[in-house]
Amino acid sequence: MHIFAIANQKGGVGKTTTSVNLAAALALQGQRTLLIDLDPQGNSTMGSGVEKRDLKASVYQVLLGLASLADARVPSPPGKYDVLPANRDLAGAEVEMVALDRREMRLKEALAAHAADYDFVLIDCPPSLSLLTLNGLCAAHGVIIPMQCEYYALEGLSDLVNTIKKVHANLNRDLKIIGLLRVMFDPRSTLSNQVSAQLEQHFGDKVFRTLVPRNVRLAEAPSYGLPGVLFDKGAKGAQAYLAFAAEMIERVKIM
Repeated sequence: MHIFAIANQKGGVGKTTTSVNLAAALALQGQRTLLIDLDPQGNSTMGSGVEKRDLKASVYQVLLGLASLADARVPSPPGKYDVLPANRDLAGAEVEMVALDRREMRLKEALAAHAADYDFVLIDCPPSLSLLTLNGLCAAHGVIIPMQCEYYALEGLSDLVNTIKKVHANLNRDLKIIGLLRVMFDPRSTLSNQVSAQLEQHFGDKVFRTLVPRNVRLAEAPSYGLPGVLFDKGAKGAQAYLAFAAEMIERVKIM
């Protein structure tokens, strides 16, 4: 079982779009996949076709030890992957977890019993360094960083890399950066191309080959409760995420 946190401390960089579409694309390629929504907004949950207002249990109950992962996970009806869903309840988990033992390890311990159930576990982390994000980083073997190729993204990236180094040193020796995924890419923009080249120069093969372009169809898909790769499989954005899933499957073979 390969567990990857999809993280970036900057908001609006396509973490949820990447989480949902990678989960669906991996499932299309026959991989048993679980998507964990660690964001109280529950966007990965809704984007997977799961109604967050109707949940009997969610990741909130799992983190507090009130339900097992087996009790809380639900299938994504369109996506053929499982979802550990989230809703607004999760916003209160931060405060409630402070008093708990091993509070950074709650998600890791919940996943331990399910090592044989999945090939891939993807964790959609919130856009902040919170106790929720820390649970995601402590449970993961590696981090996938979606980022836009613009100047401010580079500023945020150095902060995130430092955070990952600290978690690696103090809490999770397995944690490493798996790769950087360039999203919302506009090949006509000189700045996009310059930043992309800088990333390749600095991070080398840590930069995924796949480039995800700006794509209206990807943005429309969540309002239909569908991952973009299922909403319009022929769209450029969907094709990019299908290629990214294939690249991920190749990459884990050599890990």
